Amino acid sequence: MRAGVAVVRISGPQASDALLTLAPGKKGELPEARRAVLRKLWAPPDPDADDDEPRMLIDEALALWFPGPRSFTGEDTVELHTHGSRAVIAATLEALGAVDGLRMAEPGEFTRQAFYNGRMDLTEVEGLSDLINADTEEQRKQALRQMGGAQRARYEAWREELLKSLAYTEALIDFGEDAEDVTNDALATAVTNTRRLRLEMEGHLGDGGRGEVVREGVRVAILGPPNAGKSTLLNALAQRPAAIVSDVAGTTRDVVQVTLQLGGLPVVVSDTAGLRESTDDPIEVQGMLRAAGEARQAQIQLWVYDARHPPTDEKQLDPEATVEKVGGAAADAAGADGGGGAVADSTRLLVLNKVDLLASSATGSAGCALLPSTSQWSLSCETGEGLQLFLDALTGLVASRYGSNDAEPALITRARHREHLQACTRALVTFEEYASMGESAPLDLAAEEIRIAATELGRVTGRIDVEELLDVIFRDFCIGK
Repeated sequence: MRAGVAVVRISGPQASDALLTLAPGKKGELPEARRAVLRKLWAPPDPDADDDEPRMLIDEALALWFPGPRSFTGEDTVELHTHGSRAVIAATLEALGAVDGLRMAEPGEFTRQAFYNGRMDLTEVEGLSDLINADTEEQRKQALRQMGGAQRARYEAWREELLKSLAYTEALIDFGEDAEDVTNDALATAVTNTRRLRLEMEGHLGDGGRGEVVREGVRVAILGPPNAGKSTLLNALAQRPAAIVSDVAGTTRDVVQVTLQLGGLPVVVSDTAGLRESTDDPIEVQGMLRAAGEARQAQIQLWVYDARHPPTDEKQLDPEATVEKVGGAAADAAGADGGGGAVADSTRLLVLNKVDLLASSATGSAGCALLPSTSQWSLSCETGEGLQLFLDALTGLVASRYGSNDAEPALITRARHREHLQACTRALVTFEEYASMGESAPLDLAAEEIRIAATELGRVTGRIDVEELLDVIFRDFCIGK
């Protein structure tokens, strides 16, 4: 890959030696810290060559010196900004490899060192990873907030409050019988504080997965009976022939996915097999099972029906009801093929397609009584009538529900954050139950629950017991970051 400029970073105790060996400058001194200087980049001297034999010039480069701990990694660091041709990069890396004590970094190793040296916490590391992989505006904004320490500040503030409550509870255990100023009021204060924190945490847990959705994409499942125009709608949204369109019922067997950007957010749209109550084709049955699985995982269920035959029964907007009618064996397999639990607050929208055929049909309806009028659209994927209005409405829905909220940005952006926060709130509920027992309260057990809660928060930021997570987090980083 060619580029105008390539940045080669060296970190560790040998960084200064590497700079003075390859780019010594006229005075042979290190440049002023954090100030770019232009220097010739030379290959190291050949130990077998004569002393007067000239060294090979590699490039003219900008050199920057960052003495630790005020560097990205917290160690002495050098950056060489060379020209970006493959030949220059290869020669530079070969020259560095000849310097004693240097080796190629592993993927994410610079960021790992920043974490170990206290320059970043785990949420900031994850924010950096998300920023590197950001494809949309909302992903960029969320990653920047996280990388800037917004998450760390909130989690650490909660943890400090819990440690205070733990101190009150342990003081009652250790000194309650001997000290007049340590009474049950200390326990009451701890309960008040932990309850307030728990309610605040539960508010974030009930955010509908907003942060995770921004990272991973809003999942939209296109559902409905065969030949309703689901694949045509997918192609219209993708603006390319992503799915095969045919008049033959049951053309779509597997799930076809495209990723769009709506309202600054990634949206994963899945075209699924047509749902009908009976079929003798076992492959079509599997397709319907996968359709039901996509419906379970979707934040938005987009139901597509022929405008001449709109749904009249609630079961027609329920993929599970169709799965049950396909057959006992298929219904039993549905859970296994679902690919995860259901989204609790999935939104149902209805598209009544083929309105261009209504005029020539004796049947048809301008709407459906099963959903509010604000959740349904009449359009024609064939002629484009009403399609833009629907796309604008879908974009608005995605942006309003999952877009950035500067007043209350998403605190939970990964499944592991949610798991630790849920474990924390469970421990606080147990603490409150113990504390409510009055004089018979098992204070040692109550204190242990606060300790568990504080530990779970510490695991989010990486302060406690996260070694086993590091390989998973850093494996997706590129070399040199």
